[in-house]
Amino acid sequence: MVCLAPSVDNPLRSPPENGDRPDEIGFIMDNVQSLLVVNTTSFIYYPDPVFEPLSPSGNLELKPSSPLIIKGRNILPAVPGNFRLNYTVLIGDTPCALTVSETQLLCESPNLTGQHKVTIKVGGFEYSPGTLQIYSDSLLTLPAIIGIGGGGGLLLLIIIIVLIAYKRKSRDADRTLKRLQLQMDNLESRVALECKEAFAELQTDIHELTNDLDGAGIPFLDYRTYAMRVLFPGIEDHPVLKEMEVQANVEKALNLFGQLLNKKHFLLTFIRTLEAQRSFSMRDRGNVASLIMTALQGEMEYATGVLKQLLSDLIEKNLESKNHPKLLLRRTESVAEKMLTNWFTFLLYKFLKECAGEPLFMLYCAIKQQMEKGPIDAITGEARYSLSEDKLIRQQIDYKMLNPCADDGLSDESCCRSPQTLNCVNPENENAPEIPVKVLNCDTITQVKEKLLDAVYKGVPYSQRPKAGDMDLEWRQGRMARIILQDEDVTTKIDNDWKRLNTLAHYQVIDGSSVALVPKQNSAYNISNSSTFTKSLSRYESMLRTASSPDSLRSRTPMITPDLESGTKLWHLVKNHDHLDQREGDRGSKMVSEIYLTRLLATKGTLQKFVDDLFETIFSTAHRGSALPLAIKYMFDFLDEQADKHQITDYDVRHTWKSNCLPLRFWVNVIKNPQFVFDIHKNSITDACLSVVAQTFMDSCSTSEHKLGKDSPSNKLLYAKDIPNYKSWVERYYADIAKMSVISDQDMSAYLAEQSRLHLSQFNSMSALHEIYSYITKYRDEILTALEKDEQARRQRLRSKLEQVIDTMSLSS
Repeated sequence: MVCLAPSVDNPLRSPPENGDRPDEIGFIMDNVQSLLVVNTTSFIYYPDPVFEPLSPSGNLELKPSSPLIIKGRNILPAVPGNFRLNYTVLIGDTPCALTVSETQLLCESPNLTGQHKVTIKVGGFEYSPGTLQIYSDSLLTLPAIIGIGGGGGLLLLIIIIVLIAYKRKSRDADRTLKRLQLQMDNLESRVALECKEAFAELQTDIHELTNDLDGAGIPFLDYRTYAMRVLFPGIEDHPVLKEMEVQANVEKALNLFGQLLNKKHFLLTFIRTLEAQRSFSMRDRGNVASLIMTALQGEMEYATGVLKQLLSDLIEKNLESKNHPKLLLRRTESVAEKMLTNWFTFLLYKFLKECAGEPLFMLYCAIKQQMEKGPIDAITGEARYSLSEDKLIRQQIDYKMLNPCADDGLSDESCCRSPQTLNCVNPENENAPEIPVKVLNCDTITQVKEKLLDAVYKGVPYSQRPKAGDMDLEWRQGRMARIILQDEDVTTKIDNDWKRLNTLAHYQVIDGSSVALVPKQNSAYNISNSSTFTKSLSRYESMLRTASSPDSLRSRTPMITPDLESGTKLWHLVKNHDHLDQREGDRGSKMVSEIYLTRLLATKGTLQKFVDDLFETIFSTAHRGSALPLAIKYMFDFLDEQADKHQITDYDVRHTWKSNCLPLRFWVNVIKNPQFVFDIHKNSITDACLSVVAQTFMDSCSTSEHKLGKDSPSNKLLYAKDIPNYKSWVERYYADIAKMSVISDQDMSAYLAEQSRLHLSQFNSMSALHEIYSYITKYRDEILTALEKDEQARRQRLRSKLEQVIDTMSLSS
C-alpha cells in the first residue's frame, strides 16, 4: 500500500534543513479509529527542493551533446545513510540521463533539436525551470553554403590567373638570373685576380722591404728640436729658443720670478689659481705646462716633486667628483696631465735613440715604401695600398712600371724582365754613375721628383736636402735634348671642367730614360740647338700631333707656364665623387668597393713584422741590451702607491691608470707623429696608416673587450686577431715592472740631476719665465688674492715677493 505524505498545513512554517518531526500524524482508513492519531511515529519532514530558472528570461540556448546544468538547493535531504530522492528530468517528453549532487542536477541532453520544455519530477513534486533551445550541428544555412561555394570558385579562378602570371614572371626572372650570374662570374674572376695579386705581394714584399731598409741611417732629431715639437707642436720659432734682450730691471724681475717658481707652494698655488679661471682655456693649460717644464729643465728633481703633487691632487679630485677612476689621465684637461707628457718626453729621449727609435723608423719607412709601390692620388691622398679604409683607392687603376716595349720593339716576354726604372743623374756630381729609381707611369711629376730625391738623398735628413717644389724634373735625351716636365702645362688634358695632372704616361716617358733634378726655373727652358731639340722630341711630337688640339708643336711645348684657367677642378687618379658630373664610364669602371678591402689585409701582412717589432720593443722591460728607463718604473710605482692610499684594489683601474699615463700620453703621440723624433716628412697616406697602428696600440692597452661585428670599423677588424696577443704583452710588461726592485730616492735624484745637467742649456729660461709671467699679468688680482688667503703663503710672504716682481717689471714700462 502506498500513501503520499500529507502536506504541511502552514505554508509559512517550512521545516529546517535537518528535518522536523510532526507533533502527531494520522491515517484515515475505513472503519479504523485507532490510527486517526499517532504520536509515537519516527516520521520526519524535510524542506522541498528549490530550483533556479535556466536563465533570467526562462529560455536557454544549448548546442547538441552539451550537458544541461540545473542549479538549486535542498536537492538531497540531510537523511542519515545513502538515501536519495528519485529525480526525473524531461526535455520535452524525453527523459535525460541524470547525475544528482547537493547543489545541481547534471542532465546529459538527448539527441534532440528545437525548442523543448524542461520538467523536473521528484516524488509528488513537479517544476519547470524554463525552456531549452537546442541548435543542430550545422550552423550554415543554405544561402550561406551557396555563398561559400561561389567564393571558393572565385578564389580558384584568381589562383589560376596568378599561376599563369607567375609562370611568365619566372621565365623573365630566369633570363635575368642568367644575366646576373654572368655578371657575378665576371666579378668573381676579378675578385680572384685581385686577391691573387694581394697574396703574391704579401709573400714577396717583406723580404724586399727588409733588404732595402737594412743599414739606412736613422735621422734622429737633436734633443732640443725633438722636445720643442712635442711641447709646442706646430711652432717652429718659439721664444724659448731665442736669446732675450731685456732691460736690467726686467732681468732682475724675471730672476726674482724664477726664484718664486722654485718655491713649491707658490708654483702649486699659481697653477691651481689659473686652472680655477673660466677663461683659462685648454690651449693655455698645455702652454703653461710646457713653459713650466722648459723653465725647470735644469731642475728636474724639483719639477718631478711638483708633478707628483699635482697628480696626487688630480687623483683626489677625480675620486671626490664620483667620476669613474678609469677616466683619470684619459684627456689633457689639466696642467698636470700635460706636464706628465712633457716629463716623459724629457726622460725617454735616450730610450728612443738607443732602443725604440729604430723599430719606429723601420715601420715608418716600411709604410712609406709599401704605399709608393702602388698608385697614390696626388689630390685626394688615397692609395692602392693602405691600412686605412678612408685612404684606400676603391677603384681599379691601370698602371705599370715604365716599359720600353712600345718603342724598342721588344717582345712581351722580354718586357716583363726589362729594368723598371728611371736613371737619375746625381745632382751633386753629374759625372758620377746614374742612380736607378723605381717609378710608376701614373706618378705625377711632383711624385716622381719626391721618389728621385728619396733615392738620391737616401739617409740624408729631410731638412738638409732639396725640396721637390724647389726642383725641376728634366728629361734628357743625349747631350742637348732636354725637356722640363711639370704637373701642369699647356699639354695638360682638360675634359669639361676637369683638369688632369700630368704623369709620366702623359709625357710617354719610357723605361730606362735618363732624368735629372735641376733648380727651379721661372721661365721657359731654352735650348741653344733647336734642330737637335726638335729631333729629340720625335716621340713627344707624335703624341702632340695625335692630340685633339690642332695647335702647332711650337705652341704646345711642355715647358710653358701652367694653365691658369679659372673654375677647373684638378684630378689625378680618381675624380672627387662628391661632384655630380662624374661620368657614367667612371662609375662603370668601379667594382663593389668592399672588394678592395682585401688590399688592407695584404698591406697589413706586409707590415706585420714591423708593427710587431715596435710593440715588442715598447712592451719589454729589457730589450736589445737597453734597460727599462727609470722614469717608467718610478711613475708606475707612484701610481700604485696612490691606488693603495685610496684603497683601490681593482686590477683594471690600476692597469688603466698606467695605460693612460704612459702609452696613451706618450707612445701614441710618438707613433702617430714620427716627425717629432726623426727629421722626416710625413705625407697624408703615411699619417693615415700610422693612425691605424696607433689605434691598435691603444686597443692593446685597454682592459675592456671590444665586441666586433660586420659594422665595426675596418681598422679594428684588421687587427682583431692580433690584439689579444698584444694585450698579453702589455699585461706581462706591467707585471714585470711591478716585480722590479723599487728605485731608491737617492738613485732617482741622481738620475734626475744627470738629466738636468745634460740638457741644462737647451732652452732659454729667461724667455720661458717671460712667457709664464704673461699669465701673472693676465690674472694678477686672482693670484694675489689666492696667495693672501693661503696661510702657508702668508708665512712665506709670497704675496709681497710677487708684488715686488710686479713692481720691478712695471719700471720697464
